Amino acid sequence: MIALLQRVSEASVRANGQIVGSINAGLLVFLCAERDDRQEHALALLNKLLNYRVFSDEVGKMNRSLLDTGLSLLLVPQFTLAADTRSGTRPSFSPAAAPQDALKLFNDFVNLTRSKYSTSLASIETGIFGADMKVSLINDGPVTFWLQHPVRGANS
Repeated sequence: MIALLQRVSEASVRANGQIVGSINAGLLVFLCAERDDRQEHALALLNKLLNYRVFSDEVGKMNRSLLDTGLSLLLVPQFTLAADTRSGTRPSFSPAAAPQDALKLFNDFVNLTRSKYSTSLASIETGIFGADMKVSLINDGPVTFWLQHPVRGANS
């Protein structure tokens, strides 16, 4: 699975003209399932992103995680993160999980996050899988990180 984390001052996602998820300060995470990803990959990635130190401590160093700060999380499904761009000028999405598998993993990820961390975070919001979404954000920093679990080699 792939997660693109962006530390934000605020973020929201719209589908069909309606805001379906909105947060103040926290992390906006674009999430992608790849072929062969399993629930244990989702759990490992979730644990890493929640504990990834991207927020400043009292001396300005990135030493605090989302769990340390208790800020908000906005999860947005985005299959294009799995694009193979090594050749040509049109991306291939063959590394992405099949839609039904990706939907299950995204829902598992969201449900696990809500069941384990809803009391630890200010809010947990989501986009809508398969929808045409419009995402707005104010990137704080900017601070953006790419996380992947399992880490795949260049030839996978």
